Amino acid sequence: MHFARSDYLHLLWLVCIMAFFFYWGLRSRRKRLERFVSATIAPRLIQEFSRSRAVLRVLLLLGFFVFAILALARPQWGTRLETVHRKGVDIFVALDTSYSMNAEDIAPSRLARAKAEIRSLMSRLKGDRLGLVTFAGSAVVQCPVTLDYGAVSLFLDTASTETIPDPGTSLASAIKAANSGFIAKERKYKVLVILTDGEDLEGQVDSAVETAKEAGVVIYTIGVGTPEGRPIPDRDARGDIVEYHKDQDGQVVISRLDERALARIAEQTGGRYFRATTGESELDDLYDDVSRMEKKELESRLFQNFEDRFQYPLALAVILLMSEMSLSERRRGRAVVAGLFTRTRSKNEEYGKVVF
Repeated sequence: MHFARSDYLHLLWLVCIMAFFFYWGLRSRRKRLERFVSATIAPRLIQEFSRSRAVLRVLLLLGFFVFAILALARPQWGTRLETVHRKGVDIFVALDTSYSMNAEDIAPSRLARAKAEIRSLMSRLKGDRLGLVTFAGSAVVQCPVTLDYGAVSLFLDTASTETIPDPGTSLASAIKAANSGFIAKERKYKVLVILTDGEDLEGQVDSAVETAKEAGVVIYTIGVGTPEGRPIPDRDARGDIVEYHKDQDGQVVISRLDERALARIAEQTGGRYFRATTGESELDDLYDDVSRMEKKELESRLFQNFEDRFQYPLALAVILLMSEMSLSERRRGRAVVAGLFTRTRSKNEEYGKVVF
């Protein structure tokens, strides 16, 4: 047996507490009666009260709560087979992790903004496979294209400006790495989304873009930063800014968003350029483009899902509650009348003996 919401089972501890209070209530009721009434008179006062019926009502009520909690926990057993067909495209997201992504012209930083954009894009995907490439002076496929977005998210969480040891920014390396991760024989269904500030320090972008275009890859670029730019902070181990990054001449480096280069890369492959914004409307436009693309069948699986069986404990809970509500703590009327008749007859017999 499997419980879909096993966290509700912790409520069973409340049933144990309720059982203790019910037990304490029955005992205290008896003790209070014995405290104010003599032992010979007490049975006459409670002659219509059935202790066994009171206990049975408590047990029925506790049983109702137990089975109601089990119903909430959704017990499941048995399986059914489902065939799932997914259609979509393969999407690689290339994340710039170069040192310039530490610039804070977009709060809290370019890298943090880029990672938030990827997570938002991930939430919009419906059946598309997603992969992750990180790049600086070189590029690495961190996660191949997969339908398991959770795996992509784990790799994304660990991405930082120290992920790639090679300094610099090589857009060509990112495009080549993503291109190698696609299925080579296909000439469509391929999308590459590059999130970067656009400062390419290594060159050879045009040849990489041309190769990707021939392979059927459509490239979208998202610029992270501002054209005005910002200095790149150097931080200590505690995260405090020590100084700002300087070039070989000792001048503070201002890192600026190169929108013109990013727009040219996207246009060459039939894609589009967007600037990252806090409203993330650019992601809606991007996914609208992707959703209109021709899609392929990515995967067909047979899933074995547990069948919900909460109806059974729920039905028992209702039966127990109805039984508890219909059960009285008073003795049956016939038994009470018979007891009264017996006591009356015995008293009359004693009176007759005294008179005669």
